[in-house]
Amino acid sequence: MKKRMKIFALGGNEVSPPGQVDLQTGKVKIPDLGEQWKRTSETSEILAEIIKENPDDYYILTHGNGPQVGNIILRAEYSRPILHMLPLDVCDADTQGAMGYMLAQLTNSLRITGINRIAAETVTRVVVDEYDPNFLNPTKFIGPSYNKHEALLRQKKDGHIMKFYKMDENGNELWRWVVPSPEPKDILEIDIIDNNIRTGIIPIAVGGGGIPVKKVFPEIINGEEIYECNYGITYKRKHVPGQNSVDIYTGVEAVIDKDLATALLGKMLIEKARDRGDDLECELFIFTDVDGAKLNYQQADQKDLRHLTLEEATKLYDENVFPEGSMGPKIKAAINFLNGGGKKVFITKVNLYKETISGKAGTKIGG
Repeated sequence: MKKRMKIFALGGNEVSPPGQVDLQTGKVKIPDLGEQWKRTSETSEILAEIIKENPDDYYILTHGNGPQVGNIILRAEYSRPILHMLPLDVCDADTQGAMGYMLAQLTNSLRITGINRIAAETVTRVVVDEYDPNFLNPTKFIGPSYNKHEALLRQKKDGHIMKFYKMDENGNELWRWVVPSPEPKDILEIDIIDNNIRTGIIPIAVGGGGIPVKKVFPEIINGEEIYECNYGITYKRKHVPGQNSVDIYTGVEAVIDKDLATALLGKMLIEKARDRGDDLECELFIFTDVDGAKLNYQQADQKDLRHLTLEEATKLYDENVFPEGSMGPKIKAAINFLNGGGKKVFITKVNLYKETISGKAGTKIGG
């Protein structure tokens, strides 16, 4: 019997959109917790209605954390006189807990409609290559937005790499901090996520792209394998020639792109289903703050891309049509997901779900 699975990838900007302006001060503001909870509740209501139409399908939520992880680091910076700084991997873990907590409101939205299913956070570590070239050329936008003058001041004061993000609705430049975003290679908690799905739980997984970790390779000293991890923590065992090393992991300072991590998650779940002999059809919905992919974004000749074949999407991506750090990774994630066995990918706003399914909004790739 065919089973259908829908993966909903929510942007961190969906919860806390950058570029909002305080009407009293005229300055860019950071949405407070109440605003973030309210936006998440509204999104949960929309998702609950989607799930209500096909309550027996499998569902997964993933989410970004760009604004939230930046806010955590800002709090740590302001607290430097009395508290230690926080590394990015720990900040990623913090956002998984807090945003998973907010997104678990989906359970309330489902139960009020009579669907007794639980949405539950799975703290997820994602393996990256410590030599990934993105460590030398950061592209991941995090934190609040600034005008160009403010951004360059922060760059000079704190050493952050600041880059142009996009134009706001009034044509003003928005700039944001960029950090390394290595490509995801493996998901350590994949079996937990897979088991939860099959028991009817709606996992909230690879939050913020996952907590980035690297594999630790041992040094052989005096007949011992020594695994050096962060904070001076070491693991040792007797070395036996020819034996495989232990799978030991430690954190890396980065923020993984949540869409690439979500595509990897979908690919791995499809592979597990096929290994069991299950007939699984999987679709990916990338929810963001724009109505789909566009050519010449924010230019006079901007053009909506409503439907792309896998081949068309690949060609446009290879031609560097889409910006790094925003739509580029979403198109790459769609390509990876479809090449990994996924059926369709939709890129849209969450409140345009039905219009996107009917081809009137968003972008559909494949199918």
